[in-house]
Amino acid sequence: MTIRVVVADDQELVRSGFALILDVQEDIEVVAEVGDGAAAVEAVRRLRPDVALLDVRMPRTDGIEACRTICAESACRTVMLTTFDSDEYVYEALHAGASGFLLKDVRRDDLVHAVRVVAAGEALLAPSVARRVVEQYTAGRPRRPDPRLDVLTGRERETLLLLARGLSNAEIAAELVVSDHTVKTHVGHVLAKLGLRDRIQAVICAYESGLVAAGSPPPGRGAGPALSPAPGRN
Repeated sequence: MTIRVVVADDQELVRSGFALILDVQEDIEVVAEVGDGAAAVEAVRRLRPDVALLDVRMPRTDGIEACRTICAESACRTVMLTTFDSDEYVYEALHAGASGFLLKDVRRDDLVHAVRVVAAGEALLAPSVARRVVEQYTAGRPRRPDPRLDVLTGRERETLLLLARGLSNAEIAAELVVSDHTVKTHVGHVLAKLGLRDRIQAVICAYESGLVAAGSPPPGRGAGPALSPAPGRN
């Protein structure tokens, strides 16, 4: 299966360079190169690519706003590109729905890997890194109960809690004393029921809903999660 990609950057040499790197891969096809966020949104609407590479700073519509629109309107997954290593940009991009975040000095092989990972439905930024960023930008902000969480079973809420604390599937399995396969099932149910694109979005949801508070320590192995299952549900 060929991965179809839109590259959006207002610097022609940058976007042409990225497009050239990607287009020579046997499994990747660059279907459009555009110079601003509005054009990126239009290209995604018209061409329905699998992945959009979006520069954070672009004229007319910036990359983060373009990301927000693309993620709301389509199944296209987005990777943000920037020359600025800023937690603020990372948080805004993740909150907008981005599945990855790369600096523009990324190595050739890492760029190709990023597109493949995101196209496969995975998040490029490690959940543990996302946790640090989300904690920083949600600390001290008022929380309100999120009624969406009511659709989760007790075990699914536990799974979301552990996802938010940056645990891998194997670590979650150890905490809940279940198999890796069972954890994958729980994670899938959490994402589907809450309408989340990936594990990174689950981290954001858990913090913004108040399920997890900034500064909460990850549970130790065998300690069990901080939530108790709802009676009669597992």
